[in-house]
Amino acid sequence: MVKAIVGANWGDEGKGKITDMLAQESDIIVRFQGGANAGHTIVNNYGKFALHTLPSGVFYDHTTSIIGNGVALNIPVLFREIQSIVERGVPTPKILVSDRAQMVMSYHILFDQCEEERLAGKSFGSTKSGIAPFYSDKYAKIGFQVSELFADEAYLRDKIANVCVQKNVILENLYHKPAIDPDKLYEELMEYKEMVAPYVCDVSAYLWEAVQAGKNILLEGQLGSMKDPDHGIYPMVTSSSTLAAYGAIGAGIPPYEIRQIIAVCKAYSSAVGAGAFVSEIFGEEADELRRRGGDGGEYGATTGRPRRMGWFDCVASKYGCRIQGATDVAFTVLDVLGYLDEIPVCVGYEIDGQVTTDFPTTYLLSKAKPVYETLPGWKCDIRGIKKYEDLPENCRKYIEFVEKHIECPITMVSNGPGRDDIIYRK
Repeated sequence: MVKAIVGANWGDEGKGKITDMLAQESDIIVRFQGGANAGHTIVNNYGKFALHTLPSGVFYDHTTSIIGNGVALNIPVLFREIQSIVERGVPTPKILVSDRAQMVMSYHILFDQCEEERLAGKSFGSTKSGIAPFYSDKYAKIGFQVSELFADEAYLRDKIANVCVQKNVILENLYHKPAIDPDKLYEELMEYKEMVAPYVCDVSAYLWEAVQAGKNILLEGQLGSMKDPDHGIYPMVTSSSTLAAYGAIGAGIPPYEIRQIIAVCKAYSSAVGAGAFVSEIFGEEADELRRRGGDGGEYGATTGRPRRMGWFDCVASKYGCRIQGATDVAFTVLDVLGYLDEIPVCVGYEIDGQVTTDFPTTYLLSKAKPVYETLPGWKCDIRGIKKYEDLPENCRKYIEFVEKHIECPITMVSNGPGRDDIIYRK
């Protein structure tokens, strides 16, 4: 059976924990999109980790972790991650890398940095990981696939020369930077070849056989619905589709094999980077939630940037779950809200004097004002509770209120950062 774990909001929802947890009953975990521009924070028996490229199931010795063809693969980052977890006592994971995955090159990172500098105050809030230039090249058909590392030298050098002609015009004339040296670029590719060679696989064929054999496969998404380039808050989005539907493409499996889609929602809202965020809060109210949130505070797992904070947004979450095709919702970091006497929940947007519960396009979001309902808090620590009926009444009412407004069943409630801090709900 194939399951997908995806974000319903802006990313940072706690997908890593849910993937790490469900990997226990999975055979294969697949990263199917995105790159090292966002991270998944995981707390388990080995400690606390921030993964950027590795699938969040690498902590089990019975699983195979796959980098799918849809991933923006930064090979040095991948191998630094492998080394870092092994050094902390994690058994060396079994990893396969799709021969059709494309590589983030050093010049992609350079172009990302240069463009953010050029845009200055009008930038897109990039993590400067090379992701937008990478996907631009992929769709311009001048990217490098992993499989091309194993082509003959003449083929590679000819392609490198063509890429350098185009890149150097922009580097020298727009950004006023030194030109790319074709020989150094060839050396870079050969270094990547040496690093990745033991792991390269026809992933699509491997997964097809696994599906036929009845294996349990987990597709792990990066970021969330609001960051999808088609359905998110464009242009303040990422460069690859963040939706479960793309899991079939980014992993190379038939779409009808994805039988369960778990959308992860936080019990409040947070976001890293620029873009519309209707339920955002500021000042001391935001600072306190940020300090208490996540595991050790709400800061980006990749950038360390303080996350923007807000109350739970039913409008965005309902839309995010719908666009993901969610069959289930995992509701995370609920324990964080235990300090509040009252908890505001955004249930609508007021735009030009009209209240809507439908998530609008980006230009209308800039006009939107949150419409809140306030629920009573439960004023106690809920960590350690294992049964839904043992949660405080106001806590259950909060969950059920959200469930009604997002129109999707909440089947898992996370009440702590650890792997076992979970309540299953029918």
